[in-house]
Parts: sequence; structure tokens; C-alpha cells
Amino acid sequence: MSSSAGTYPQQEGHAETNEELYQRFTKLVSSWPCSQALSNYQLYCHHGGWHGSLAPMVGTMVADACFAARPSDVVVATLPKSGTTWIKALLYSTVHRAEHPVGSSDHPFNSLGPHECIKFFEYQLYTGNRVPDLDELPDPRLFATHVPFASLPRSVLASGCKIVYVCRDPKDHLISQWSFANKFRVRDGLEPLSVEAAAGFFCDGVSPFGPYWDHVLGYWRAHLAHPEQVLFFRYEEMSRDPAAHVRRLAEFVGCQFSVEEEEDGVVDAIVKLCSFENMTGLEVTKRGKTELVVGAVENSSFFRRGVVADWVNHLSPETAGRIDAVTEARFRGSGLLTAKSKNKGEIRERGIIAGRWSKEEQSGDLAFILLKLKLQLDDDKLDLWQDHLCILKCLVMTCK
Repeated sequence: MSSSAGTYPQQEGHAETNEELYQRFTKLVSSWPCSQALSNYQLYCHHGGWHGSLAPMVGTMVADACFAARPSDVVVATLPKSGTTWIKALLYSTVHRAEHPVGSSDHPFNSLGPHECIKFFEYQLYTGNRVPDLDELPDPRLFATHVPFASLPRSVLASGCKIVYVCRDPKDHLISQWSFANKFRVRDGLEPLSVEAAAGFFCDGVSPFGPYWDHVLGYWRAHLAHPEQVLFFRYEEMSRDPAAHVRRLAEFVGCQFSVEEEEDGVVDAIVKLCSFENMTGLEVTKRGKTELVVGAVENSSFFRRGVVADWVNHLSPETAGRIDAVTEARFRGSGLLTAKSKNKGEIRERGIIAGRWSKEEQSGDLAFILLKLKLQLDDDKLDLWQDHLCILKCLVMTCK
């Protein structure tokens, strides 16, 4: 499996020190175009077309130059705010269930957050002029990254190690990323971004490790070409049946559950251990912090709501429609759109539509109400929605 990752010019005449390596890449990244973005940092545009802040982008390049992957390694890959904490928790507790049984008093989750158990290349390992010695870590080594497929460390692609990717609905990803970024903008004395401004950056592709659509397509195509090496999960499907996904995850990384474990309820125990409700109740989540290259981040910041389709409470129908139009145009013909209609059941099951009314609904915004009604239609009624969309629009205009 190969990528289009570029090579970077090397200094000649002497072996670089770690500090010189970091300085060289910092100088290179600093020369690239940068802009304000859906972030509390300026984002630089990598020559591969994706965006990132300075330190993580430099860390990505150092990892590419220095990381030596093993075939037994497992790498979690996600966009930020796309189920990263959850998949890390599920993977760690599944792989290490023998030495750390669920419910044991010394389980690592009682003292460490998932991001400390499975560390990022670009945010934790390759930072601060360090090139870590990872050779002593026992197999299977577990790592994580937010970078696009094409910019993964070249040894990851050459080694044949496993990659576990999770994607999330773009609108939910946007809202979670917007909320997360605004916490740090306020911390840094910056004005919070409006959701409309955030959506504008997002649709233009200027978001951390974005454009979103390029990121998802990169891993999706790798999965189609090499399903034995790249596992592709959808957050919405994980939410609907987490136990099935834990079993698939275990099989993919080569540690299937035994008949005895199944009978003893180990799968369900892992699902419960890693659930939003349990993880947010842990003291390490409430009071702990995780050291990243951007500073110490409170573990509670990695948990927002953990629900599907919360975007309906934040995005106007026009903004949601704009994002949907980009998604349909970019994903058309890829096979990714075939799962779109499956998410309606999750929306109903989780009560996102019924029983919770936003300020737009309370003020009589019929366009917003009609959007919600669309989401409640059964699959066999979707054609009806399309046929009568113009009538519904006229109804909105008439009632207003």
C-alpha cells in the first residue's frame, strides 16, 4: 500500500540532530501559506492540500522521517472530534483485556485518559525536539493520528500494519469541532467564532486536517483497496450497535473474543466501560489533564455530548443544506453515500427530533421544522419528500 506523501529535502554532509530536524521542518512549514480558520490557531496549507497548525504539522513530518512501524502495530486515524476518544478507549480495552480485565481496580482508565493510553504521533510523541525510542514497547503497539492517509508515516504504509479509521457525519463533526475550538479561543483571549463563520471555513476546507471530504475519501479508498489493512467505521453505525463493532475491531486486530468471553459478557462489559456515561463519570475525566504539544488539555474537554445528529440544534437549514450539497458532490460515486439513509433511525431512537425544540422552532421557523420532518421520513418516503419539496417551500413562504 502506498501514498502520495512527499519527500522533504535533506541536509547533506552530516547527520542531523533532533533539534536540527525540527528546525528544518519548522522553517519549511512556516514558508507555506497560512490563514485564519476553524481553529484557535492559524492553519498552514501542506503541499498535499490539507491544513494544520504549526507544531502538529512539524510533528507529522518528523514522524514520517523517523517512525519505524512494525507489522503488528495498530494506528487509529480520525479527524478531530469524530469519535477519537471513544475508538481509542474501545481499542485499548479490547487489546489489553487479558492484563487489564474490565472492572479491575487497577485498570488504566481509572488513572489515565484514552489519549494517554494511545498517543498521537503529531501531538504527543514527536514534539519538543524529541524523537522517542519506541522499540521497547511490547506488541501490539497502539498509536493514533489525525493526519490524512497520504501523509501517514511512510513506514506505516510499507509495514502492512493495521489502520482503524472512524468518520462522522460532517455536520456533527463541524459542531463538535466548533465547540472545541471556541473553548480554546476564549482561553486565548480570542472572540468565539459564530457557527456560520465556522461553517464557512469548513465548507472551504480550512479546518484542522481538512478538507473533511478529502480526509474521509483518502481512508475510504484505502479501505476499499486493502480491507485487510484498513478498517473503516462510521460513528453513527457504532452508536447504533457498539457491541458488533467491538467484535469487528477485535477480529481485525487479531484478538477475537473466545466463546467463554462471549458467554461471560466481556464484549458488553467493554462497551459499558467505554460508554460516554461511564467515561465522563470517571475522576480522571473530571479532574485530569492530557499533555499535548499545544499545552495541557483538560480531559473533560474531549467529551461534549456523544450523540448523533446534534447538529439540528445548531445549524440553520440553509447552512445544513450547503454542507449536504458539498458532501453529495464530493462523495458521489465513491460508495460513501449509500449509508446516508441509515442514520435516520439513530436520530429517532436518540430523541434528537422529537421532544426537544430549539429556539428556531419555538419562534415558528417552519423551514427548520420541515427539515426535522424530513429527517423523520422512512426510507420509502424519501422520494415523496423530493417530489413535494417545492410545495413545502411555498408553504413556508406563505405562512411567513
